[in-house]
Amino acid sequence: MHIAIFGRTFNKNCIPYIKTLFSILDEKGITYCVLEPLFQFLEKNEISTKASVFEGKNDLPHIDFAFSIGGDGTLLETVTCIGEKQTPILAINAGRLGFMATVPIEKITYALEKFFNNDYSISERILVQMNTEDNLFEDSNCALNEFAILKRDSSSMIVIQAYINGEFLNTYWADGLIVSTPTGSTGYSLSCGGPLVMPTTNNFIIAPINPHNLNVRPLIVPDDCTLSFKIEGRSKSFLVSLDYRSKKIGANTEILVSKADFKTKLIELEDSKYFNVLRNKLNWGLDARN
Repeated sequence: MHIAIFGRTFNKNCIPYIKTLFSILDEKGITYCVLEPLFQFLEKNEISTKASVFEGKNDLPHIDFAFSIGGDGTLLETVTCIGEKQTPILAINAGRLGFMATVPIEKITYALEKFFNNDYSISERILVQMNTEDNLFEDSNCALNEFAILKRDSSSMIVIQAYINGEFLNTYWADGLIVSTPTGSTGYSLSCGGPLVMPTTNNFIIAPINPHNLNVRPLIVPDDCTLSFKIEGRSKSFLVSLDYRSKKIGANTEILVSKADFKTKLIELEDSKYFNVLRNKLNWGLDARN
C-alpha cells in the first residue's frame, strides 16, 4: 500500500497527533510520501519519518490512497492534485470548521484503525469543469466546490449572459455568479442564499452574487447540461475561479461549464456521514426550544 499525505503547516497542538500518524504508518510498514511543504514543517519540528517527498501533481507517484491533513482548503488542493486518478481520499481536519474534512485530528488513532480494518464507505462526488478557448486552467480545470465569475477592479456590477444547452436563461446584473456542485452547496453558494443539496444529488446550483434584481434567485439545474456564459461590464477584465484557484479573463470570452467525466472519492467513517456533519457544523438542534 502506498499513501500520499497532503498538508502544509499546523498549530503546535496538532504535533502530537501528527507524530502518532507517522508512528502508526511506520509500525504497519506502509510506504508513504508527503507534500514538500509538509516535509519542511516536519523537519522544522524535528518529526522524523520514512517519507519520500513530492512537490505536486506532476511528480505524484502511483498511490493507492491519499490523506489530506488540514482544513477544507487542504482537501481541495488534494482533489486538484489527484484529479482524474480518482484515488480515495481520507480527509482529517486539523483546521477550523471542516465541512468536508470531517475527521477531527484528535481522533487520528480511531480513524486509522477504521481505515486499516476497511471499516468505511466511499462517497463519490461530482466535479464542475470549466472550458475556454485558451484553456485557462490547463490540465486542472475542475473543481469540487464551485466555479465562479467575479468582478475584478471596479465597484460596478458586471453583466453575465447565461445559457443552458444553448438556450438563453437570463442576464444577471450582479457582482458575480457561482455554479456550485452539491458538495459546494455548504460553501460560497450557501452564503449567497443557495440551498443545501445532498452530495449524491445530480445537480448544479446557479447562484448570483449580490444581484441587482432581488427576485433573481438561485436555480437548481441537472448536472448533465452544459452551461455557457458571456461577461460584459465597464472593466476590461474579470476573475474566474475554480475553488481556491483564480485567473484573469477578458470581456466577451465565452465560458463553458459542465460536469467532469470523473469523480472525487472521499472516504467516510460512520460518524462522518453527511447528516451528522450538517447537524454538528450548522448547530442544528441546539436551539433551547427544541
